[in-house]
Amino acid sequence: MSENLPQAAQARTASVVELAQELIRRPSRGGIDDYGPVLTVLENWLAVRSLPHRRLHGEAGELVGLLVEIPGGRPGKWWTLDACVDTAPYGDESAWSFPPASGDVRGEWLLGRGSADSKLAAAMFCHIAADLLPRAPELHGGLAVLLDVDEHTGGFGGARAYLADEAAARPAGVMIGYPGLDEVVVGGRGLWRVSVAVHAPSGHSGSSKTVVGAVSRAARLVRLLDSAELPGVDGGSQFPLPPKLSVTSIHGGQGFSVTPDRCELNVDVRTTPGFDAHDAETLLRKAVAELDAELPAPRPTVISLVASWPPFRLGEDEQPAAALLGAAARAGLTVGSKTAGPSNIGNLLAGEGITGVTAGFGVPYEGLHGIDERAHLAALPAVYTVYRQAVLDLLGG
Repeated sequence: MSENLPQAAQARTASVVELAQELIRRPSRGGIDDYGPVLTVLENWLAVRSLPHRRLHGEAGELVGLLVEIPGGRPGKWWTLDACVDTAPYGDESAWSFPPASGDVRGEWLLGRGSADSKLAAAMFCHIAADLLPRAPELHGGLAVLLDVDEHTGGFGGARAYLADEAAARPAGVMIGYPGLDEVVVGGRGLWRVSVAVHAPSGHSGSSKTVVGAVSRAARLVRLLDSAELPGVDGGSQFPLPPKLSVTSIHGGQGFSVTPDRCELNVDVRTTPGFDAHDAETLLRKAVAELDAELPAPRPTVISLVASWPPFRLGEDEQPAAALLGAAARAGLTVGSKTAGPSNIGNLLAGEGITGVTAGFGVPYEGLHGIDERAHLAALPAVYTVYRQAVLDLLGG
């Protein structure tokens, strides 16, 4: 199976870029645009090359992605390449120096929303699948390519549909095609998100009767949470980041003449192995109990869970991190590993028992989620080589 992979990757670059351009030129902003056009481009490309694929649908029957599946001819584990093809919004389009749906190449830069996150990766993964299809009989296990939407909304509808699909093989690990050449993300803090409803008697703000309104009670709860002590880095778990608590929203009341009877807070806690969702809930309930004892109200404060994802961390010697980092080293790239502070789809996968997740190895970029998003194409042949070889290593090729 010896072959000049860098040369093969160089020859594939033009085709990868061409497909990425077509994807960028189909606006697919999460929660804003119709995903049909961008997914149709992919469906047509896959069909012409006889790549086995099918649609994924959400709970309401909406189209949330495509799944390419290439079973190997020998027994073994399945592995997944994942790249979202929905994007962040454009923001202030007048601030862009080129159209957000440009898709043009200027110098060595591919221009437009989704060029970095993550339409170039989607195009690359489709080409890797096409490369592997003729070799399927000699491969162990199988390769899935998930081309999902509803990612930038935070709903992760495509990934959820994939995980819920009983016909899909359960992957041993997933490599997510986020950009960035210097690091592979091998872990991330989890999250525990709740809304908190704080109550109080309502009344006229001009009344002579003193009323501690819901906004004032909520402000006191914010101060209690801001002053709460969280543990530092847990050396025993080898997890490199501490937990973090943030009050991200507060809303209550309207006008001037009424003291409101309800105020709502959003509380976001980033969790770690040493401070998990149970610890976060214990901390919040302690603060709520202190509030209700100090400033009593007719109704107790109510905590409603919004989302809870566990933290995850993959060792550099565990798959698929080992295959990806090993292929990068053989390609002459110096690539480190990183545990991310923000959550990503890896947390969702970890919650489903899939802890073999990497993210964040791709081409250099600028303007991600901002203005003038662009991806640097000079490194594309090397990135292509690394992912292709990593997949072959995982599949025993």
